[in-house]
Amino acid sequence: MKNLVRRMYEEAWNENRLDIIDEICAADYVGVGPYGNEIGPDAVKRGVASRRLSFPDIHVTIEDMIADGDKVVACLTFRGTQNGVFQGVPPTGKEVSWSGIWIYRVANGQFVERWHNYDMQGLMEQVESGF
Repeated sequence: MKNLVRRMYEEAWNENRLDIIDEICAADYVGVGPYGNEIGPDAVKRGVASRRLSFPDIHVTIEDMIADGDKVVACLTFRGTQNGVFQGVPPTGKEVSWSGIWIYRVANGQFVERWHNYDMQGLMEQVESGF
């Protein structure tokens, strides 16, 4: 199960290989997060692509993972330079980072559900202070 998390962040996010998402996310995947739900692999791809538009050099570091039963918990740190609009804030050219915790449920070798929360306030403070 930890391998799925590694593939999501090392391949899909860091290498921008969005095709991987079709392999690791079930067709009925549901992701719940602070900015709304993602339903299905295409929504996950849109989410990654959206972040890459705002932070083209985005890089995700897996700080820690714990697997138990059908769930994997990952502590992640995202870093990137805001060279695109993010949450209505024009590009600042500033390097920012944010971290959070993602919990995935796995069935039949694929992600079927995800819950996450991250430091959106800290991220917005970094982005907004870029002016």
